Amino acid sequence: MKKNTLLLFFVLVGISLSAQNKDTKNADKLFESYDYVEAAKEYLSLVEKGNSDAYVSKQLGDSYYYMHNTIESEKWYAKAVQTNQDPETYYRYAQMLKSNGKYTEADVQMKTFAALVPDDLRAKQFNKNPDYLSELLNKEKLFVVDKISVNSERSDFGAILYGDILYFASARNENNKIYSWNNEPFLDIYQSTYNAAGSYSEPVAVDELNSRFHEGPVTMTKDGSVVYFSSESFKDKLFEKDKTHKLKFGQVSLYKAVKENGKWGVVTSLPFNSKSYSMGNPSIDKDGKVLYFASNMPGSVGGTDIWKVTVNSDGTFGVPENLGNKINTAGDENFPFVTEDAILYFSSNGLMGFGSLDVFSVDLNKDEDPYNIGKPVNTEKDDFAFTFNKEKNIGYLSSNRSGIDHIYSSIPVCKGQILSVVKNAKTGELLANSRVVILDSMNTILDTQISNDNGEVLYKVECQKPYTIKVFKDGYVSKSFPVAKIEEGKITVDAVIDPVEVIVTETEIVLKPIYFEYNKSNITKKGAAELDKLVYVMSQNDKLRIYVKSHTDSRGTDEFNLDLSERRANSTVAYIVSKGISVDKVIGKGFGESEFKVDCQDNCTDDEHASNRRSEFMIVK
Repeated sequence: MKKNTLLLFFVLVGISLSAQNKDTKNADKLFESYDYVEAAKEYLSLVEKGNSDAYVSKQLGDSYYYMHNTIESEKWYAKAVQTNQDPETYYRYAQMLKSNGKYTEADVQMKTFAALVPDDLRAKQFNKNPDYLSELLNKEKLFVVDKISVNSERSDFGAILYGDILYFASARNENNKIYSWNNEPFLDIYQSTYNAAGSYSEPVAVDELNSRFHEGPVTMTKDGSVVYFSSESFKDKLFEKDKTHKLKFGQVSLYKAVKENGKWGVVTSLPFNSKSYSMGNPSIDKDGKVLYFASNMPGSVGGTDIWKVTVNSDGTFGVPENLGNKINTAGDENFPFVTEDAILYFSSNGLMGFGSLDVFSVDLNKDEDPYNIGKPVNTEKDDFAFTFNKEKNIGYLSSNRSGIDHIYSSIPVCKGQILSVVKNAKTGELLANSRVVILDSMNTILDTQISNDNGEVLYKVECQKPYTIKVFKDGYVSKSFPVAKIEEGKITVDAVIDPVEVIVTETEIVLKPIYFEYNKSNITKKGAAELDKLVYVMSQNDKLRIYVKSHTDSRGTDEFNLDLSERRANSTVAYIVSKGISVDKVIGKGFGESEFKVDCQDNCTDDEHASNRRSEFMIVK
């Protein structure tokens, strides 16, 4: 994430003046004016000339840090910390290492940082939970994240959906002047129409709100009549002059517009804007009475903090209040968004995360610590500007995980439950200690549990996905139960399994008749239930070898019936093998009408004919 482009960090650049000298004068001037691209070039030219002390290395690390070139920033911070004992440099170095996936190395730098400033909240959090990474990786997945079509080749971020209109900030306008921080055009506010199928119209600029300065992101009252957004204080001539360097230092400020006759009216500045500090990235609550924003105004805990201010019924404002050190840290907190349920989402690089900015949530009605909402919303890169539309059940996330700031949809993972109740098919008895397996549509085992005294197993699952429940218990036939896609909530699956009731003699395994339909060789549903019992018996005795004898009734020619019985024998063997029994443990042969069970010749009833269409299972070994 390019922090200037996003108008979010409002960084007060803290340069150690004692380390500056005439050689670094030009580079420092560029750095102080936020022209980090050109500043880095100047510092690199000093390195090429042999001037590569800790100060220059730190400045290069900071320049690339603000440009969010994590590879180069890591490289120069590594050089800087060899002789520089500045705690913040160690902290930023650790952040860049995490952003590059080097967590072990990052922890080493965090230990040094914590030793230098043990009272820093970030140091305390690190020391309190050194195993933070495994906890983050084990968090439950809350959202499905996908890149959306409105993105351009430039920075796009800060999306929020009101009704069917998606608003966001973008640097796509090539006609805008170029911002020297990152060599991208200045930001404008854009809008795109969202439809129920999940597609978006071609974005268009919101000309009434845009100017020649940076604009965006926006927040809007629920009725769509009032908009608040970030822009630069230069439009109000709020800036400070640096006569030494002949520079004007502006700030990020908050602005308001009211919709009149379908158009945004006059843009007005909020009364607490200042030339001495910045504020931006606003979020208005559902009632339009509290405006949340980010600022580095006096009273901030760290770099930028989350603040709030009351919006009175007459349109005036109260006094801004800091949300306190439960949320704000010595690092940067930004991009607040408050839901209709008073859940505050915000981004932080001061709380424990995967690296750089992570998205956190906190219930404003409860006294609780912020919660890192985990992957895939958060990554090693900058993840920020999380918003959510409850009516459409869709959220939006901004991230530079692909190397540039882009917008992603964030759809909540729908949660459901499957309650499996295992029962004896014959008696209805609830079967405890049954092994119950849940599989996905690819037959991948997701989890295995043992049923409780009530025969119950409860699985938490995702909605709109099919599952299969498979039940195993000694003395019972294993059985699968397909579960259709569930919308939400809990569904109950009655997992009714058959007890294995077979007679095993010295020569035969006696099942209920495996009957076939007239002139067919496929296994019927009732036949399959009986064959499953045979499979169970064979699975419990590795020495069993079975000879399948298949027969027909007397209808049809001898030749036809012999062929039909052979096909029935093959079908029976194939079914048994398909259930996991080794092919060398079962053989089959058709006997046609040569061995009647009921010798009724041509005077057989339908039931007698059915009795003759059968398979028998002889014990070979």
